[in-house]
Amino acid sequence: MIKLYDLAAAEDDRRFSPYCWRTKMALRHKGLEFETVPWRFTDKDMIAFSGQGLVPVIVDGKTVVHDSWRIALYLDEAYPQRPALFEGSQSRALSDFVGQWAFRVLHPAVFRVVMLDLFSRIHEKDKPYFRESREKRFGMTLEEFASDPKKRVGDLRGTLEPLRPVLVQNKFVSGPGPGYADYILFGAFQWARVMSPIRLLEPDDPVFAWRERMLDLWGSYAREAKGFPVWA
Repeated sequence: MIKLYDLAAAEDDRRFSPYCWRTKMALRHKGLEFETVPWRFTDKDMIAFSGQGLVPVIVDGKTVVHDSWRIALYLDEAYPQRPALFEGSQSRALSDFVGQWAFRVLHPAVFRVVMLDLFSRIHEKDKPYFRESREKRFGMTLEEFASDPKKRVGDLRGTLEPLRPVLVQNKFVSGPGPGYADYILFGAFQWARVMSPIRLLEPDDPVFAWRERMLDLWGSYAREAKGFPVWA
């Protein structure tokens, strides 16, 4: 069974990393059995064997892979007989583009909305590290970064505009069925749902309907995770 080191909040079963959610959805897509190990930001020693200090990290037999993108590539290469995450090189390149867009545009927009809720729910031992590292990155306090939450929600909804025409014509970003590009984007929404009750989307938004489909995948695996109702 594959072992996945998975970022946890104060509660062991509140798992919030968008990158770990990409990996968990990819593992479910492949139909692979896995177990998760709760990990916190300051548990660097726990994953020192991987040669770095971030999750997700998977251990598959004697193979260790870190980074959600590398893990996805590994899963398709190691388990080609199971459903593919990428349908050919074009799908891989487009998924890479989606990942870069999510990192530079979507994640910052979501982060500004959920920052303070996220900070309140991480483990106490992680809070000094989280505050210091993020305030250094942003050049301002967490409170300043997350000011005016209503405006931040509006900004996020504007950021999602390029997705809407795609999701009007297709059930998933990847087409008629989900692919890794969907898991990349979904990770950001699950990150928010797990840590914050703030309502990101209106029910008539095509992105809302897509998120519902994603939550229902694999026996409602993501919907059953500890978090807040999407209509809250």
